[in-house]
Amino acid sequence: MWKEKVQEYEDQIIADLSGLLSIESVRDDSKATSDAPVGPGPRAALDYMYQIAERDGFTVHDVDHIAGRIEAGKGEDLFGVLCHVDVVPAGEGWDTPPFQPTVTDDAIIARGTLDDKGPTIAAYYAVKILNEMNVDWKKRVHIIIGTDEESDWKCVDRYFKTEEMPVLGFAPDAEFPAIHGEKGITTFDIKFNADAASDDDAEVTLLSLESGQRYNMVPDEAVAKLSVKTSNSDVTERYQQYLEAHELTGTSELEGDTLVLRLKGKAVHGMDPSIGLNAGLYLIHFLNGLELDANASQFVDLSERYLFESHFGEKMGMKFHTDKMGDLTTNIGIISYEKGKGGEYGINLRYPEGFEFDEAIEGFKHEVNELGFELELGKVQRPHYVDKEDPFVQSLVQAYRNQTGDMTEPYTIGGGTYARNLDKGVAFGAMFSDSEDLMHQRNEYITKKQLFNATSIYLEALYALCVEE
Repeated sequence: MWKEKVQEYEDQIIADLSGLLSIESVRDDSKATSDAPVGPGPRAALDYMYQIAERDGFTVHDVDHIAGRIEAGKGEDLFGVLCHVDVVPAGEGWDTPPFQPTVTDDAIIARGTLDDKGPTIAAYYAVKILNEMNVDWKKRVHIIIGTDEESDWKCVDRYFKTEEMPVLGFAPDAEFPAIHGEKGITTFDIKFNADAASDDDAEVTLLSLESGQRYNMVPDEAVAKLSVKTSNSDVTERYQQYLEAHELTGTSELEGDTLVLRLKGKAVHGMDPSIGLNAGLYLIHFLNGLELDANASQFVDLSERYLFESHFGEKMGMKFHTDKMGDLTTNIGIISYEKGKGGEYGINLRYPEGFEFDEAIEGFKHEVNELGFELELGKVQRPHYVDKEDPFVQSLVQAYRNQTGDMTEPYTIGGGTYARNLDKGVAFGAMFSDSEDLMHQRNEYITKKQLFNATSIYLEALYALCVEE
């Protein structure tokens, strides 16, 4: 029944999704204003969702242009569908323009198709179809839309300061059959201030290094600029040998008197950095073998001591695992250094329930302080967990099973979704076990089958939870 209903809307779903994907909704603080708190792109994507909702007869409510909601249903209890329309930067190496959606016979290719614009449109259409069926709603439904999920969650922080908290809800921003637990997540910066009395007689002076744009992405590119006292060719030759030995891709070239080294990595979502290739850390690993100036040597040594080839917090003394939630992970998403000023490492840490977070951070902070670094802790989101036997979780899973025949059990992840805002919230789709996970990677796409099947599952789940009761 539900799949047949979705078939009637397939062309509309693709058209509305394509419009949303065409908006480059990447956070841009340099263009932020009171009317666009995280930049014009996320604001435009939020407005786009309001426009299609008003076209379809829904009431919308805006909260300071950083978040808002689309309202449906009726009743005392409130059910939330928590989505986001911001995306991470596209990065390099796409086969098609990342913000000009390419629609093929079986897929849509663009940044955000999986995370989270495709699932947002699927969930929206589930509510729209039920509404156009004139169902007898037993609950109110708020599709809550954020614009800063990929960075600091300013959107939901602001939204829930003044707006009603749903009793139940899901975030269509992960995998089926359901995600009933999420690791704790935090970011922190390890900062280094350069000593003005640095050794200027060093063979190699590190002028600058840049890698990464987001804490929750493995950096796929790194650039270092060096001043070499005697032989650029010797450093270049050693670099080529390093690249070959580690099966890496990179280049070296002279720009005037400056030697520029570039290294390519593999970007993946920061929740499992072990499957990516961190360009910044590998470039620093090479630099560590050179006779660097004192400041740079101190900076790169920290990476060697604590960060390089340590995806699970081993070198930080934070290795931790539980059967329920898996391993603690550390992603070094942002690295920067400038001669005479210093540098920093931006780290995304994800940890299971049971990890003594406060104690571990304090201990690590003391260690880096002893080495001349400062640790600045960002926002801390504690682990989130809902028992998988809870009737709410079981209702979602049953809708999935009815539509797919797949009896897979719900599980926990290292990613973080808006579901953790709710006492009883879970992540629910829209990826299936056979979906290729290109979240935060180039050539991100969603298949039409996945998009339409997710819509059908959301339809059945919302009907069971908000109409049938």
